[in-house]
Amino acid sequence: MKYPKLRELREAVISLVTPAYTSRFPATEHIPFEGFRGKPVVDDENCVGCETCANVCPPHAITFSDDAEKKIRTITRDYGRCIFCGMCQEHCITGKGVKLSDKIYDIAVFDRQNNVEYQHKELLICQSCGAVITTVEHLNYMHRKLGPKAFASILNLNMLNRKLKLAEGQDLAAETGDTLQRRDMFSIICPNCLRQITVKYLIKGA
Repeated sequence: MKYPKLRELREAVISLVTPAYTSRFPATEHIPFEGFRGKPVVDDENCVGCETCANVCPPHAITFSDDAEKKIRTITRDYGRCIFCGMCQEHCITGKGVKLSDKIYDIAVFDRQNNVEYQHKELLICQSCGAVITTVEHLNYMHRKLGPKAFASILNLNMLNRKLKLAEGQDLAAETGDTLQRRDMFSIICPNCLRQITVKYLIKGA
């Protein structure tokens, strides 16, 4: 028979006379350490609805759906599936759109639907083919990030006019017909339609 080592006896005695390391939550309030990975809290003003967090979320707790007719993107966050990995915070393009709280951690509920949150963003839709380009806030964020370089794109020039209201009071919108024309370059169209126009008139010019 092997007798326990003195070190093991010492650890056993210490465990008997010292209090438990864990807290007595929920009987008493638990205060997490700074940097604790709790619930991801979304800052709607700094979230641009770019889909990045949904693309990097391992358990697919973040999903999105686009309604092209209503021009609305709905972002769904199911915190019942969240594993608090912090990937959404790490990859947020603005760096401020979502932060893991070190205060909000108790999100246990009886009804799982209470752990689902929804967020809505305005979409930018191609006036020619009806394809979703991105959200309005996402494009405006890229403008601020790129500065003057952003306005090398005609689409960005149209968005600048909408934002600054340079031609307020004037109807500059032109209906896009079945066949793309050169004037459609100055409408809000997706990169695919813009490429078709550019190639079409480059060939004509050649």
